[in-house]
Amino acid sequence: MTREDMTREEIQSLPYRPCAGMMLCNREGKIFAGQRIDSALDAWQMPQGGIEPGEEPREAALRELREETGIPADAVEIIAETKDWIPYDLPHHLVPKLWNGRYRGQKQRWFLMRFVGEDSQINIETDHPEFNRWCWLPANELLARIVPFKRDTYERVIREFHDQIA
Repeated sequence: MTREDMTREEIQSLPYRPCAGMMLCNREGKIFAGQRIDSALDAWQMPQGGIEPGEEPREAALRELREETGIPADAVEIIAETKDWIPYDLPHHLVPKLWNGRYRGQKQRWFLMRFVGEDSQINIETDHPEFNRWCWLPANELLARIVPFKRDTYERVIREFHDQIA
């Protein structure tokens, strides 16, 4: 059987990939969003990435932020962290294509970060680019642009950080 032939039961038995997500807010309370480079569709997201074995979620968040946006750790303040891991499942057809079919989705620890630098410090043309453009968005616009399978996760993150965003 090939990975493309995975059944729903096989997918449900897979673990979640540990991941750190960053909600980066500017001084006006708008949220950083990047258009995914690997999608021809409107597919915006906040920076996020896998947690390496032995790495703490906070360390992973700062590393991933730099890898995806070029933003150094000294240009952000970590304001808050989600209380729990927030999981999401990938659509069935994506599971065999991502991470060699080893994960059903991701469990994410999210960090609210205040951007205290200048926009000129943002550089999405990194060694392994994830985004082809970026912008600052109000929370409701961000939700409207997110791929549907991540929308529940983003709603939960925005709800949890709501009082601290602005």
